[in-house]
Order: sequence, then C-alpha cells, then structure tokens
Amino acid sequence: MRGLTLFLVATAALAAIDGTVINRTTGKPQSGATVVLFRLGDAQGMAPTGSATTDASGRFAIDQAAGGPVLLQATHDGVAYSQLVQPGSPATGIQIEVFNVSRQPVGVKLSQHMLLLEPAAKEMVVNETYIFQNSSTTTFRDASAGTLKFFLPASAKGIVQVTATAPKGMPIRRNAEKTAQADVYKLDFPIKPGETKIDLAYLVPLGSPATFEGRTIEKGAPARLIVPTGVVVKGEGVESLGQEPTLKANVYGISRESYKVELEGTGSLRASTEPAEEGQGQSFEQILPRVYGNVELILALAFSILALGFALLYKARIPNSVPTRPAKGTDERTRR
Repeated sequence: MRGLTLFLVATAALAAIDGTVINRTTGKPQSGATVVLFRLGDAQGMAPTGSATTDASGRFAIDQAAGGPVLLQATHDGVAYSQLVQPGSPATGIQIEVFNVSRQPVGVKLSQHMLLLEPAAKEMVVNETYIFQNSSTTTFRDASAGTLKFFLPASAKGIVQVTATAPKGMPIRRNAEKTAQADVYKLDFPIKPGETKIDLAYLVPLGSPATFEGRTIEKGAPARLIVPTGVVVKGEGVESLGQEPTLKANVYGISRESYKVELEGTGSLRASTEPAEEGQGQSFEQILPRVYGNVELILALAFSILALGFALLYKARIPNSVPTRPAKGTDERTRR
C-alpha cells in the first residue's frame, strides 16, 4: 500500500507543470503573479484548465500534464505575458518573463509608419501599419489615453479593423475607441519590450478626382505611402521615393503632418507579385535604406496587410459602427 501511495505521489509530481516568473525590470523573481494554463487544440478552444499564483520566490506549479502544446500566461501589473510549451519540451523549470508597467513611453519609439493604398473605381482599401520598438525593460501602457492614437478619415464611418502583434506573439483583434478629437481614435494595447506591430484596415469611398486625406498623430517616423504600379500620387509635401520592382509598388514620402493627396489610376498589389524583368526599376537595396531599411520587414508586412484588406473589403459594406470582434470561444488574452 505504501509503495502504491509513493507511486501515485511521484506520478502527480511528474504530471505537474512548474517554473518561475522572472521580472526583467527588477531582475528578480516575481511574487503574486497569476499563471494560467491554456491547453491548445481542445474542442472547447483555448479555455483555461489550471492556474496558480507565484510564491515569494516567484515559483508556480499547476497540477496538469503537459501532453500536447500548452500556453502558460502570467499576468503582472495588469498585462499578460505568454510562454508556449511545445510537446516534448520540459514541463518543469519553465521561465516566464514579465515586466513592470509604466504610463510613460520610456524607450518606446515609432520606427515605421506605412500606408498601403489600393484604389478601385469607387472605393479604396487602406492598410496602415505602425511598428514600435521598445528598448527599455518596462512595458508601456496607458489605459486611459491609449498607447496609439491614429487618424481615421470620416468617410470610413468609424469602421476599422485593428490587429495587434506583441513581441513573439500572435496577431489579435482589438477595438479602438474614439477620442474627443475629431476623427482621432485611441488603442489600449501594451507596448512590451521588443517589437510591437499594429495594423489598421479600412475602406473609403472615392470621388472624382480620387483623393485621400490623412493626418499623422504619432511622431517618430515619417509616413510612407505605398501604391500599386500604375497608380500615381500627387500633392503638396509628397515626394516620390522610387519603385520597388518585386512587389511593383510605388513608394512616396509624406513630409507634412496633415496631407491631402490625389490619386490617378487604380490597382492592387494582390495581382502584382510576378518577378520584375531584369533592368526594370530600382532594387530593394536602392530604395529600402531610404524607406524601410529592412527587406524582410517589408516583405512580411506587404503580404500580412493584404490579407486584412481582403477581409475588410467584404465585411465593411455591412452597416456597423463597431469593429468586428473575435469569434466566440476565442479569448484575446490568450493570444498576446
């Protein structure tokens, strides 16, 4: 009987998932953090299957077998940090990094601001991307004022799809809120140490001539307009930066905070991904140092934001002032 009891205790110990939550702001173990276990691939979706609170040494233990892939999520200062545990990986001694939260954007810089414009005969899909770099050891979050403010043209009628991606995280849908300023919206999404990407997608009608008005709210990186080949952008404060031949996109720089541009022609980058012929256009290396400075970044960006445009193009026609919410059964917190 004693042998059976010891066996059961040992089995339970082996089945436990344990580790330590480390606060990288202080460099010390974090006590009092809530750690939740989400089992991936269950029929119920990403429902929590266990939880624990870290002790004075920052340690936690959840009496659950790892089995397939699981997600551990530690919450500290109101912000969740995730750690994926793959099948076959050790289920003990796991470290989850958390950071203290600051309402001041210490070490946070807007490194990229790009707008992809795809005009059609009567409307235009706009995909806008902000990329933030946080070089500090604190997470920037201002829940009341927002960590990103952006301008949304009145013609979009308040319909905007927002997708945010935290460092090492997956894209998640978030809702933007209107501010007291006309056509200015705010987003409450924590800017963690590392790179955070926020994508906007919306639809605007086009008249004759076709025009687009924008305003830069966030400072730090100049806005770049990207349009398909065959589309020309004109306006005060607009400078052509050349053409990228692989994506066949024309790139323009905007030097003004508020701008109104006129667009001539129509086009979509979805149908313009064939390799450029030798000798046509400038190379990535010639254009990107002035525009992006990272070839892999713009390639990943271009194809990811195009997917958003497809979804918005068909969904935004439905009268609805509230952005699309995640499907039932999906908890946004589990995807940060």
